This record gives sequence, C-alpha cells and structure tokens, in this order.
Amino acid sequence: MAFRPLAADRPPTDALLVTQIEGRKVRTLHWAWVVAAVSFIALIGAAGFRSAPGALIEPLQQEFGWSRATISFAVSVNLLLYGLTAPFAAALMARFGVRRVVSLALLLVSAGSGLTVFMTAGWQLVLLWGVLVGLGTGSMALAFVATITGRWFVKHRGLVTGVLTAGGATGQLVFLPVIAGLAESSGWRYSSLVIAGAALLVVPLAYFLLKEHPADLGLPLYGGTEIVPAPPRQAGSAARTAIGTLRTAARTRSFWYLAGGFAICGMTTNGLVGTHFIPAAHDHGMPTTTAAGLLALVGLFDIIGTIFSGWLTDKVDSRVLLAAYYLLRGVSLLLLTQLFASSVHPSMLVFIIFYGLDWVATVPPTVALCREIFGESGPVVFGWVFASHQIGAAIAATAAGLARDHFGDYALTFYVAGGLSIGAAVLSLRVRRSPAFPAPAVDPAPENAHR
Repeated sequence: MAFRPLAADRPPTDALLVTQIEGRKVRTLHWAWVVAAVSFIALIGAAGFRSAPGALIEPLQQEFGWSRATISFAVSVNLLLYGLTAPFAAALMARFGVRRVVSLALLLVSAGSGLTVFMTAGWQLVLLWGVLVGLGTGSMALAFVATITGRWFVKHRGLVTGVLTAGGATGQLVFLPVIAGLAESSGWRYSSLVIAGAALLVVPLAYFLLKEHPADLGLPLYGGTEIVPAPPRQAGSAARTAIGTLRTAARTRSFWYLAGGFAICGMTTNGLVGTHFIPAAHDHGMPTTTAAGLLALVGLFDIIGTIFSGWLTDKVDSRVLLAAYYLLRGVSLLLLTQLFASSVHPSMLVFIIFYGLDWVATVPPTVALCREIFGESGPVVFGWVFASHQIGAAIAATAAGLARDHFGDYALTFYVAGGLSIGAAVLSLRVRRSPAFPAPAVDPAPENAHR
C-alpha cells in the first residue's frame, strides 16, 4: 500500500486531512482535535480538583473544629496560586513543552490531594490543598487554553476556546456531587483519594498525546493553508519572560481594564459562589448534597453558556459581550440572598440556570482581546489577566468567610459582589482593541479580521 500526498496546490484544510492511498482520497482527523480533546480532559480534572474544597468545608470543620475563616484561607491560597502560576506556566510551556508541564502539574495535584488524608493541623491544609494543588491546577488553568488554541487553531479559535473553557464547568459537574456524596457517606478522606487517583489517570494521556505544534507532524494549523514552522523554544528564564511581558503589558490601559474586570469576575465566581454557595445554602437549612447538586447544575449550564460565548466571540465585539455578561451577573447576585431556602424552589432554579450560563462565559472574549491587543504574547498576557481573576477570587473567599464569622450570614457579600459586577461592565467598555504588541509574523486567517 502506497501513500502519496496531494499536490502542493491542494493543501489540507479544516478538521479532515486528505491523503491519497493507492489513488483514492482518504480523509483523516486533524491532530488539532486530538490535542483539544486531551486538553479538555486535563481541564476537566483541574477544575474538579480545584473546586473540591467547597464540598469539604463542613466535614473539615466538624472533624477538626477549624473556623470557616481558617479553611477559607487554605482555599484562598489555592485560588491565588491557581492564578499566579498561570503566566509562568505559559512561559514554561514555551520553553519546555506543553506535555511536560501538564504531566508534572497532574502529579502535583495527585500528591497534594492524596497527602491530605494524613493532615492534623490547619497549616497542613494550606500547604497541601493550598500550595501543591494550587500550583498543579494553576499550570492547567486558562492560560493553557490560550496556548493550545493559539498553537493549533486559526478557524473557530473562539469556539474552541469556549469548548475548552467549558471543561472547567464539566469538571465541577462531574466531581462536586461525587465528592460531596463520598464525604457524607464515607468521609472526606475518600474524596481526597478519589481526586488523587483521577489526576494520576490523566498523566499518560497528557504525556503521549499532547503534541507540541502542528509543524512537528507536518501539518498546518486547523483552518490554515500553509505549514507554519514551530517557534524556537524560548531560551533563558521562563520567569524573566513572564515578568517582562507583564511590564510591557502594564504600560497599556487596556491591560488594567481587562485585569480589573477579570479580578471582579474571580470574586463573583470561584471566590464567592464557588467556595461559599454550599455553606451559604446550608445556613438556610439546605442539605449539603442538595447544594452541591445545584452548584454542579451551574456547571452544566456553564458548558452551554461558554460554548455559545465562544461562538459569539467569533462574530461580536468582545467588549460588548463582556459588558453584557458582567451586568447580568451583577443583577442576579443582588437577588440571590432572597432565594435561599431549606429546599429547592423554582426561583432558585431560575437563578442557577441564568448564573450557570454566565459563569465563565467571560473567558472566550477576554482571551480574544488579549490575543488581538497583545499578539503572540497574548497567552502570557492572558495568564497575568487570569492571575488577577484568582487574586480577586482569593480575596473574596477569605473576606466572605470572615464576613460569615462576623455577621452570621453571607448577605452583605452577595450585595457587594453584585455592585462590583456592574462596575466590571463599565471597565470592559473602556478597553481599546488597537494592537499594543507587534502582530504575529504569520496568521493566515485571523479570527477577528472580519469585525
């Protein structure tokens, strides 16, 4: 059997590559979709592992007698490192390769989660769940998404960004009910061991299937017509690259508008709702497993909302999308405190559906703006913008725990979060889309060129 490539004037395009086998054209899947699928699985795991503490606050408090503020601090460290690791991870991927960084990150998550079964003091929770799991999941955060879509896709870049971002919601959807159920039936230690085992299972997929660049396989980017040479591995310190990119980006107002809005995004999602929705609902008499199910339902609708947002990002001004998402989120948070009850009722379900559709719909337009404004440095710049997201989340996670300890409920935190979200809408409209960094040398079909 002989394999003959097509003529040079008929380059492979789109999802299917065309190869001639004994005179017959045979279509094969573009490897970009394999990379996207493995990335989706890794992101599912990262999100599920990171979101688990929200389901374990009550069990840890009951067993060890730690205050909610103490446990919330460990969550805050996790959230902070989840964000601060992202720009450095993006630079490390550029120097050492994606598969090595992602495989090591999964091993860190497994170690951090598995070793919690031996902890006896609060500082150990901070070290294991905060530091190790935070570093591991941060290396598979949304800067990873920006790296994958930038390396492998031209066509449908926004849509694929939305699908990969939805992996975070899927992880929450899959893991939270399982973790909450195991914690209630068998103890929180079993939940930690399940997370450790799941992380280990993903390592072989990441190491063997995450190819570095289409050119390594003799392929164009998905949707491209020419094979683009892989950029040389970055020399020098990844930390120097990440910090140098930050210094340059920080000279632009658009960076600060994006970072400020995304910090508020983190406060109002991972920091407040992701961490404290379950205990807030429990304060009103709702069983923990029921509240975890509602939060998982947020993840289900987030899949729909984020993919749809990715599709819209290919067609609509990203600044307008961000402003709309933040405004609608702010209104919903202002109403949330009136919806808590001991059982699920229609009004709460409406909130869950609406909030779920908006949960991380902000990511595809933010990634697109970083790429549009900062060019090839877009993934690292987005890493820093995402770091601001997690700084905001860490502040909100600790502040909400302190407010609960002081006031006895979470009402004030939800009102403040609603007002901040409306402010983020204003910041988004002030972003300027003009390039701040040199444009990429080769980009055969920029996704936003038709806007």
